[in-house]
Amino acid sequence: MISEKMQDALNEQLNKEMFSSYLYLSMAAYFERNNMAGMSGWMRLQSVEEHEHAMKFYDFIIKIGGSVKLKSIGEPQFDWDSAQVVFEDALGHEQYITKSINELTDLAISLGDHATKTFLHWFVDEQVEEEDTVQQIVDSFKLIGESKSALFLFDRELGSRAQTGEAAE
Repeated sequence: MISEKMQDALNEQLNKEMFSSYLYLSMAAYFERNNMAGMSGWMRLQSVEEHEHAMKFYDFIIKIGGSVKLKSIGEPQFDWDSAQVVFEDALGHEQYITKSINELTDLAISLGDHATKTFLHWFVDEQVEEEDTVQQIVDSFKLIGESKSALFLFDRELGSRAQTGEAAE
């Protein structure tokens, strides 16, 4: 049986993952409004992936005999100054999620909750990948600078992202 403290923390993370999905969908809409279909597609796939992460928490809470307690999802930002700023914000958000996952892992360790610690291991690894991917995109924007033709090509490149995870199956 899961402790109430761990259950509450897992439910809070489920909410953060749902917000992440919502935020990336908002970013996709921004790109769509600004005729950057490739970046919009990249963000739409990111939104789906974050929803899958939320559902992993949902399923785990139920599997270990806990109660899922869904909360309101906050309103995400919907406008940015540039495509680069969107991805910089995405990087900041991924860093926030990494910190949250690490705190959850610390809590599981302190409570001696081995099942939750093992479950969270996948997310620890996933966050390393998430941050690295978005950091590479931010770094590419810095190389692009003000070049509209490079931005056009980069939009196309990001649009070639293939769907992964459960949604691709």
